[in-house]
Amino acid sequence: MDLRSLRYFVETVRLNSFTQAAESLHVTQSTISKMVRQLEQEVGAQLLLREGRKLTLTDTGRVVFARGEDMLATLRQLNLEVRDTQARTRGSLTVGIPPMINLLFTPVLKAFRARYPQIALTLQEGTGQAIERQVAAGELEIGMTVLPVDPALELEALQIASYPLWALAALGSFRKGQSTLRFRELAALPLVLLKDDFALTRSLRAAFARAGFEPQVAAQSGQWDWLVAMASAGMGVALLPQPFVHRLAIGRMDALRLVEPELQWQVAQVWNGRYLSHAARAWLEVCQEVLGTRVD
Repeated sequence: MDLRSLRYFVETVRLNSFTQAAESLHVTQSTISKMVRQLEQEVGAQLLLREGRKLTLTDTGRVVFARGEDMLATLRQLNLEVRDTQARTRGSLTVGIPPMINLLFTPVLKAFRARYPQIALTLQEGTGQAIERQVAAGELEIGMTVLPVDPALELEALQIASYPLWALAALGSFRKGQSTLRFRELAALPLVLLKDDFALTRSLRAAFARAGFEPQVAAQSGQWDWLVAMASAGMGVALLPQPFVHRLAIGRMDALRLVEPELQWQVAQVWNGRYLSHAARAWLEVCQEVLGTRVD
């Protein structure tokens, strides 16, 4: 069966017009009519009943139209996958990434660029929750966030790293030699948190609710380094993942690991589940190889 004549027939039925199908396909109306007649000859049966400007499918026409749509959709998917296969060596990929996460991904970026130098990789910064919404809306193919993902968005998620949360405070805030802090003890302490549109804060507020207390929030910021500065100045206790504690606070602030329960900062890749390009799959593979799933 000639795919071009099938395509012309499906478009004619979809638009219920030879004229509109011709405009849509950028051919003449006589070409559309010729192709539909050719398809009828191949099938050996009439497909369309023409009554003035009205078009009606015959029984055979309904079958050919339904299966034809499936065949053309399969062909479009095939072409997309072929292009994506080529995109593993050339193409482009935009990855959404929250500011707190980007410092951890330098080794991933280095490995990805070394392995796929022809893929133009762009990083688009935003909060975890904003990235989740963009991925769900199809504005981004893939992005990073902190678990748990908003269940209403119905995203696919793959955890790629996990780090414990620590409490940071000005030197002398806790007793000498203390190395851990029970989560419930935060109820009595002023806290400095990231803004509510950060996935980490969303996760913390859920943990506060489970523990049965409302936190005493002294201040909130969209910058994690300012958060550390406020905690260092004695404004309150900051709650940050272990990599940032080791980077910013060891020896300069009190740093206690949260326990009972021990909360984890779980970094995950998210995508919408409808389709994941080969360039995006390549990114996932490199992330998993370089980072693995780290639980310290």
